[in-house]
Amino acid sequence: MKTGRRKVLAVLIIILLVASWTISFTGVGKSFGNLNDHLKYGLDINGGVYVLLEADTKETGTELNAIMDQTKSVLEKRVNAMGVSEATVAREGTNRIRVEMPGVQDAESAIKQIGRTAQLSFKLADGSLALNGDGISDSQLATDTENGGYKITIDFTGDGSNKFAEATEKACSGTVEVSDQWDQEKEAVDSRAIVIMLDDEVISAPTVQEKINSRSCEITRPGGFSQTEASELSALIRGGALPANLVEVNSSVETATIGANALVLSAKAGVIGLGIVMLIMLFAFGALGLVADLALLLYVMIVLWGMAGMGAVLTLPGIAGIILSVGMAVDSNVIIFTRIREEISKGKSIRVAVDMGYHAALTTVIDAQTTTLIAAIVLYLIGTSSVKGFALTLMLGTVVSIITAVFVTQVFVNLMSESKTFGTMKMFGMKEDGTPRASWKGFVHFIKNRKIFYVISAVIICLGLVFGVVRGFNYGIDFTGGTMIQMDMGQEVSIDEVKGVIADYELDPTIVYAGQDNKEIVIKTIKDLKSADRTKVIKTISDKYNLGDEAVMASEEFGPTVGKDLRHNAIKSIIIAGLCMLLYIRFRFKTWKYGVAAIAGLVHDILITLSLYAIFGFAINNPFVAGILTVVGYSINDTIVVFDRIRENVAFFKKKQNEDLIDTSINQTLGRSIMTSVTTLFVMVPLFIMASSELREFLIPLIIGVTAGTYSSIFMCSPIFYELTRKENLSKYELMQEKNKKTNKSSKRKADDGIVK
Repeated sequence: MKTGRRKVLAVLIIILLVASWTISFTGVGKSFGNLNDHLKYGLDINGGVYVLLEADTKETGTELNAIMDQTKSVLEKRVNAMGVSEATVAREGTNRIRVEMPGVQDAESAIKQIGRTAQLSFKLADGSLALNGDGISDSQLATDTENGGYKITIDFTGDGSNKFAEATEKACSGTVEVSDQWDQEKEAVDSRAIVIMLDDEVISAPTVQEKINSRSCEITRPGGFSQTEASELSALIRGGALPANLVEVNSSVETATIGANALVLSAKAGVIGLGIVMLIMLFAFGALGLVADLALLLYVMIVLWGMAGMGAVLTLPGIAGIILSVGMAVDSNVIIFTRIREEISKGKSIRVAVDMGYHAALTTVIDAQTTTLIAAIVLYLIGTSSVKGFALTLMLGTVVSIITAVFVTQVFVNLMSESKTFGTMKMFGMKEDGTPRASWKGFVHFIKNRKIFYVISAVIICLGLVFGVVRGFNYGIDFTGGTMIQMDMGQEVSIDEVKGVIADYELDPTIVYAGQDNKEIVIKTIKDLKSADRTKVIKTISDKYNLGDEAVMASEEFGPTVGKDLRHNAIKSIIIAGLCMLLYIRFRFKTWKYGVAAIAGLVHDILITLSLYAIFGFAINNPFVAGILTVVGYSINDTIVVFDRIRENVAFFKKKQNEDLIDTSINQTLGRSIMTSVTTLFVMVPLFIMASSELREFLIPLIIGVTAGTYSSIFMCSPIFYELTRKENLSKYELMQEKNKKTNKSSKRKADDGIVK
């Protein structure tokens, strides 16, 4: 690209950057709101109701798939009929459906309305079936000008219209006898009625005046329906029939105040973390760091507006994913800038060094980011709802980081290299003698000392095994099943007194303080309390302490099977991600040994993370699952960068000893490994300190994983690769020496054992 075009493109990028940040805060007049107006927020930010429903059906395979798709469609109609903004209905696993309704506060009513499981049916007064809910195409409320108030209109399908005509003709004939079942259910039903039923309950029983032979009808009554009555009835009719009974497996309700506070704190922490990263880049790379900072600012805007454009729902784990991906996005720039400075150190001119540096770094950037992308895709496809938000932002962030690092920064760096003012050693973070201003200058013999690193890892893993067997893991409520209720008491109350207030429920609860000045309490029990039972417990506490509805900050119930699903999904995700990355590494590096060493490091990181959780007693819960699966992506990312340098050096230094070659490769990438890890941790630390406890639980495995991933890529994966390839690089003489050593050891062992005659 010619210099003139680069200048125009650079100006356009800066204009885009300034405009996007300005619009994000201020919007454009009244016609186009700011970023906050366009983003969709999840339950943990807006508050609302979440429910996980499981289909009670014996169908399998394609039949089950068809039933679940139909059930999802019906639930979407019901949720939309409730007028819930940004509600989501999604399949989860093979026979479950997740419903999220941000902004809804009445959990019991919402769950009851969307989860009514029986078939919607229209019956005659004698109990005979007239038609099912699949004969209904629509139902709405309308103003009743004749009776006042509102009426309900019903539109039928072609088949439904025919069946309804037959039913109304029979109903108005006067020949239908009223069934005794209505008396048992204390329902007054006229012999000319069409009884509308849902969940074995009569929701309406209007009488028929004449045969209705059309594609629509109306339900009216003297004085009309109230708007609420007409809205609810039309919503239930419009929702249609569920093709399978649904069982509530997991439900929760959260208030917006938890999410709002966490969102503000997360945003502040993100700004602080981003600022720290930008300062580090400026210090380490000079003017190159400024280019990286511009790319980072543009990166953040593309990710956030990209989510808004896709209609993706932003959750707190999603915010963590964005902030984490910011740290990982720095890695691409660090790799590129490090290679440019290496070329300058070799005596190349700045312009040539830029071209060669980008060319050399491109393969590493793509390989490293692709492995992370593979992990994120698997996480999104298999993970549960809270994991999907994180995976989506990580996927988007990974793709955008490649674009900004490879293309955006290249425009500015090339312009710098062609400028007399900016194309200097100082601007590129170099001293006048051609050496980097800040770089790793030592040389560590990693392979020679590899057994020390093996022992360190083995000790941590063995300690974790001991703690795990003796004390056991601290499984959170996600895994054990049970109930959690969090309430704002408005004052510090006695925990023993609260236990006494709810003693009649025999919950055997664990109650702890939370929030500022211990004004909140968190009640946990392994008992699975349904929504109605939780309401009773909350009401008992509220009556005792004169609390309002706003006092309930969270109320969650997890069925006993949720933990099994989480474990199953976690193991399956790790195995599938590992296999996919192994295949990719085999394809890119032309040998299985790189892949085997990388996967061994991945297993090492998972075992180290589990061991530290066992030793320190951290809770293993849903955030842990999301975090440890993300460790998969980060660990491989770091390892691939080192392996890529080993592969490159193998081609250049064919006569160099394997041990020296691997040590050289690790030392060449050590500065980059430390820089990337430090920037990633610096992004997460402010978030860990300032964010909510829920998000903090999510960050613990990420912080452990980043540390373990950096450690394994340097101290474990490369030594393991050395073990796998050591004999390939030995001369015939060295192979003979190895054989003689083994023979001598065997002979000595036999001599020590003595002879039996």
